[in-house]
Amino acid sequence: MTRIDDVARLAGVSTATVSRALRGLPTVSAATRRRVLAAAEQLQYAVSPSASRLAGGKTGTVAVVVPRITRWFFATVVEEVENHLHDNGYDLLLYNLGGREQTRRRVLRTASLHKRVDAIILVATPLRPADVTALTKLELPGVTISSGSGVPGWPCVRIDDVAAARTATRHLLDLGHTRIAHISGDPDDELAFTTHLDRRRGYQEALRGAGIRPDPSLDVESQFTIDGGIQAATELLARGEPPTAIFAACDEMAMGAMTALRDAGLRVPQDVSVIGVDDHDLAGVLGLSTIAQPAAEQGQLAARILLDPLGVRAAEPYAGLVPAPRGADPGGGTPAPSVILPTRLVVRESTAPPRAN
Repeated sequence: MTRIDDVARLAGVSTATVSRALRGLPTVSAATRRRVLAAAEQLQYAVSPSASRLAGGKTGTVAVVVPRITRWFFATVVEEVENHLHDNGYDLLLYNLGGREQTRRRVLRTASLHKRVDAIILVATPLRPADVTALTKLELPGVTISSGSGVPGWPCVRIDDVAAARTATRHLLDLGHTRIAHISGDPDDELAFTTHLDRRRGYQEALRGAGIRPDPSLDVESQFTIDGGIQAATELLARGEPPTAIFAACDEMAMGAMTALRDAGLRVPQDVSVIGVDDHDLAGVLGLSTIAQPAAEQGQLAARILLDPLGVRAAEPYAGLVPAPRGADPGGGTPAPSVILPTRLVVRESTAPPRAN
C-alpha cells in the first residue's frame, strides 16, 4: 500500500508539504503542488477521508443516542438517520443505552463524546439537568427526536403525543365505548421517559371532554413491549369487569393486550376493542387500529436539520410540516426551531362498537 512518505520521496518534499498540497492549502507553491499531485497520481495514492477530516478538526461522525435499539420505533428512526448521514458522507456512532441510567450518565456526562463526533442526535432520551449542562459544554450542534426534554439551541422533531392519544380515545368514544381502559409506560423505568405521561394526558382529556371521569382502576402501567401489554391486560381483567375497549400507548403493548384477551377467551373487537399508537410493521397483519406516526420521516428530517450546521444544506427541510410553538431558549439565545410531524388515525379490524347488552 502506498504511503504518504512514498509520495514525499518521489516528489522530493517533506510529508508535511505533501499533506498541505493534497489538502489544497495556500502555503504550497503552484510548482510544488503540481509535482506532488503528479507523484500521487503516479503512485495511485489516495488521501484517507478520515485522516483529512481529522486534520481539519472534524471527525465526519455523528453520535446517535437511543434508549433501546431493539424497539421498533428506535430502530426505524436510527436506520433512516444512518441512511441519510451516509448519503452525505457522514458515519454514525451508535450509543445504545439499553434502558440503563448508569449508561446514560456515562455517555452524556463524561468525555465519551468529546472530540469523537461532530454532532449529536438524541432519540427519545430524557435528560436530567446535569445531562443538559454536560451537552451544552460540548458546544456541538444537535437535534432531539421525540424527547420530553431538550438542550438549549437544539431543534426538536416530534409528534404531538397528547393529540395522538386524544384521537385514539375519541375514536373509541365515537364508536360508543364509555368503559375505556388505558395501558401505558412503566413509571419505574430507569430512564424516566415522559412519552407515556403525554399519552395518558391525551386519554384523560378525551374522556373528560365526553363527560366521563377517568377511572384509576382502568389505568395500568407496564413496559412498552408485547410482554408489557400482556401483563397490563391480564391485570386489567383480574380487577373485575373487563373494559369494552383498551387504548394502548404503543402498538407493541396493544399486540400484547390482544394476546391476553384471546388467552382469556375474549374476542377482539366483539368483546373488547383495542387501539395503539405507531403503525408498527405488524399492525396491518394483525388488523390493529392505530395512530400512525411517521417514525422514518422523523429520522430523516432530524438528519437533514443536523447536516445544515455541518455545511451540508438541505433544501426546504421544513416544507409541508407544522412548526411547534417556540418557547424562550433556556440559554438566552434565539429559540431553536421545533417541528411537529402529523399523525393519522388508521382504522382496522380491532375496533368496533361495543356489543349490545
